[in-house]
Amino acid sequence: MRTIAIVFITIGILFVIIGLMFAFNIKLGRLPGDIIIKRENFVLYIPITTMLIVSGIITLLSIIIRRFF
Repeated sequence: MRTIAIVFITIGILFVIIGLMFAFNIKLGRLPGDIIIKRENFVLYIPITTMLIVSGIITLLSIIIRRFF
């Protein structure tokens, strides 16, 4: 029963974060620091800043979940 509660709390926290992103119109994707290389028939997109932000959020969530559970 406790495992199900942890899963629901984690899903709820993710929904809150996604909701705040939509509320404040934060779009992950074309952030400063993301690399875009466009050639004739080729586009290379490397989202470095986006990956760092997502990694930080996941790390914070995992720290919070481990601390309380």
